[in-house]
Amino acid sequence: MSKKTIVVALGGNALIEEGTEGTMEQQFENTRKSMAAIVGLIQEGHRVVLTHGNGPQAGVHLIRNEAASAKVPPSSLNVIVADTQGSIGYMIQQSLVNALIKAGVEKSVVTVVTQVVVDKNDPSMLNPTKYVGPFIRPEQVEECRAKGWVVKEDPGRGHRRVVASPIPTGIVETEVIRDLLHDGLVVIAVGGGGIPVCRNADGTYEGVDAVIDKDRASALLANLLEADELLILTGVEKVAVNFRKPDQKVLDVMTVAEAEKYMAEGQFPKGSMGPKIEAAVDFIKRGGSQVVITDLEHAQAGAAGKAGTRVVK
Repeated sequence: MSKKTIVVALGGNALIEEGTEGTMEQQFENTRKSMAAIVGLIQEGHRVVLTHGNGPQAGVHLIRNEAASAKVPPSSLNVIVADTQGSIGYMIQQSLVNALIKAGVEKSVVTVVTQVVVDKNDPSMLNPTKYVGPFIRPEQVEECRAKGWVVKEDPGRGHRRVVASPIPTGIVETEVIRDLLHDGLVVIAVGGGGIPVCRNADGTYEGVDAVIDKDRASALLANLLEADELLILTGVEKVAVNFRKPDQKVLDVMTVAEAEKYMAEGQFPKGSMGPKIEAAVDFIKRGGSQVVITDLEHAQAGAAGKAGTRVVK
């Protein structure tokens, strides 16, 4: 079997199991369970970069911001992403190291606090659409808007804060991540989509109040590292069209043209499979060879071409 450089984008279910409260104990327990498939990839000799989301954890920070706003200054969104990169990275790092020790594998794991470059003139900066944080009671909407928040209705669910979700254009720590991989380490990077920063005219960087889609950031990182494969782990073994309908069709292989056709038909909703398919298309259009979308249980088989949905040119 050829040894590959694989960027593995962990789905939210790798950290917080659906139906649980998401306490730290539960997150640690679930993260430990999720590491078996990653250990398998490492044992096969693949060079692995892990990425992860931070939606629920960032939501908790935003609630803390509100609860403590009378006593301490709130954290900005870019700082919240940095905080969650550290805490989630720690959980994954420790859980993976322990799993490797138990498997008799000598391998170091490191978390890189990663800044991801966005364009301050990205259209989403002017028209934020990404829902974050808890629902806002109707009587609180105007008060929140007075703070400078953009508040919109999450159709059929209530009002929530929305923030910009710009397209990632660069990753500040790419060379660091490349060097660590070359030295044989497993790297955890672009957590939560990366800390959004913009580049100033003098070449310096500055944080931006936004969140970046973690699948898009993972696809960009995979391109920049010239990875052989992007492995997107989610809650289903294979992608399907007409999902949960009588004529549901499971896909083993999907070309970029087919993916774009299905997206235009509305087959992949924004809140679930949509961003993963967009990220897969991005990766391949920028020169990547293939993307595998599957669940944690089939991660190893997916990397070997024996499970999941393959997205190809």
